[in-house]
Amino acid sequence: MARFGDLTTWMDERYPPRLAESWDRVGVVCGAPEDPVDRVLLTVDVTPAVVDEAIATGAQAIIAHHPLLLRGVHGVDPRTPKGLMVHRLIRAGIGLICAHTNGDSALGGVAEAMARVIGLERTTPLVPGAGADLDQLVAFVPTDHVTPVVDALAAAGAGAIGDYDRCHFRHGGTGSFRPLDGADPYIGSVGAVEEVAEERVEMVLPRARRAAVLAALKQAHPYEEPAYHVLELAPEPAETGLGRVGRLVESISAAEFCDHLSRVLPKTVTGIRLAGDPERRIRVVALLPGAGDSLLDTTRRTRHEGEPVDAYVTSDLRHHPADEFTQQENAPVLIDVAHWAAESTWLPELAEQLNDNGPDLETIVSNVRTDPWTARF
Repeated sequence: MARFGDLTTWMDERYPPRLAESWDRVGVVCGAPEDPVDRVLLTVDVTPAVVDEAIATGAQAIIAHHPLLLRGVHGVDPRTPKGLMVHRLIRAGIGLICAHTNGDSALGGVAEAMARVIGLERTTPLVPGAGADLDQLVAFVPTDHVTPVVDALAAAGAGAIGDYDRCHFRHGGTGSFRPLDGADPYIGSVGAVEEVAEERVEMVLPRARRAAVLAALKQAHPYEEPAYHVLELAPEPAETGLGRVGRLVESISAAEFCDHLSRVLPKTVTGIRLAGDPERRIRVVALLPGAGDSLLDTTRRTRHEGEPVDAYVTSDLRHHPADEFTQQENAPVLIDVAHWAAESTWLPELAEQLNDNGPDLETIVSNVRTDPWTARF
């Protein structure tokens, strides 16, 4: 039987907490690593009804998108709704994991799930995260010592690029130096200018491995004072990040696109709202599951394969920001969908991921609709 710790480890690998925004609160809310888990319930929100469902279905863990305790707390008073839920979860032996903005940004996360459901192709992050911090090491090595030095650098973590290792560039030239008093030169003698056939060797490395790689260089290099320098490389945009931008298979009108969304997203009482010309042709679409006011201007500046964004699909848009945005020249049309409907698209995808390569346990997608809106008049 799987343990709760197995589930948290899998989630941290699939949806790394480092991808979460600085203000967010993600990860374990309750649950001990050694607790047995053979059934997990997946939900957008943790509500009293979801806790009831978890208990009724015999789930020993819940994975939720929204944090239960986003704001700072100093206690979990059972006289408060959230405090009572924490008490009920602990008494029932149910662990809780939340994956919020890390769930949004990760590959296979909320934004990608929504993009697939609405039919976007060739998607990229709307706001790409920073790529890995990389260095470039440039070292000057006597020609007949290049191979052992490269071997040592590769063993220390340099030269790995994708599915390749020991990647390096080398170019021959002449190195020159004069040993001073106190030196113990490998080649040459004190006070005499020496010229040596050397090669410039270049390798990339994770910045976190810099100290280890430099130690390996000094250990493997024949000179007592190797000549080298390190360049910090500008990070490339990552494949992870907030939102997604992609394109439809063919151009359709904004009204037709909204009708399409109403068919592929879960029905809600708030429905789908459009701000902009219903007849505008839509091909390039940006989306952000959840509240999207903060990225309005980003969508106007974004280009996908050289083309501007035609429509921005998000949730919880407010009157004044939407009004001011749509008045700007060449602004995308705005499409406001229900917050819960957008993010619930992730749950079947998460269940599939767990079933395919997660811990050995049963997954249940919650039947509780946690959209707070219940009627429209």
